[in-house]
Amino acid sequence: MAAGPFVLGFDTSAAHCAAAVLDGERCLATRVEEMGRGQAERLMPLLEELLAEAGLTWRDLHRIGVGVGPGNFTGIRISVAAARGLALGLGIPAIGVSTFDAIQLADPEAAAAVPAPRGQIYLQLPGGAPALVTDSTDITPVLPPDPAELACRIARIAALSSSLARPAPLYIKPADAAPARDAAPLILS
Repeated sequence: MAAGPFVLGFDTSAAHCAAAVLDGERCLATRVEEMGRGQAERLMPLLEELLAEAGLTWRDLHRIGVGVGPGNFTGIRISVAAARGLALGLGIPAIGVSTFDAIQLADPEAAAAVPAPRGQIYLQLPGGAPALVTDSTDITPVLPPDPAELACRIARIAALSSSLARPAPLYIKPADAAPARDAAPLILS
């Protein structure tokens, strides 16, 4: 298949596995599976199915875009690790794209918001830093698009990016997990 450039975009920062592949500006194919768990096991087969549907192979790709959050701590790590590994193996760049940037691609003046635990939201105003907020009654937040559109926007932003920095998770707050209270067992004496 001669055209391109072909850009793969994917995201597992919420309760889904979402992916899209672009040919220039045109979204060739998308795949979305809603899931609360299991993204680590499902992501690579889903990407292979998506490429096959688009008539592409891994070697046809020019660039990878990956959702870096905010969102589910483990989900973000799954996508970022997969993107870094694919980029290294394929010799192509991987670009991290925040959900805020994906929202603001459609509306640069949007108060980009992502649902957070305990009734809070992650919020980024245009030109501002992301924050975790509980009260946003004085603004009208714009939530992420559906997962298929989110994956397409991630790929579009990656296609336009001049950054070659490795993707890294966007954490706005520390993980909810706490270290074990018990002392670690003595393994060797």
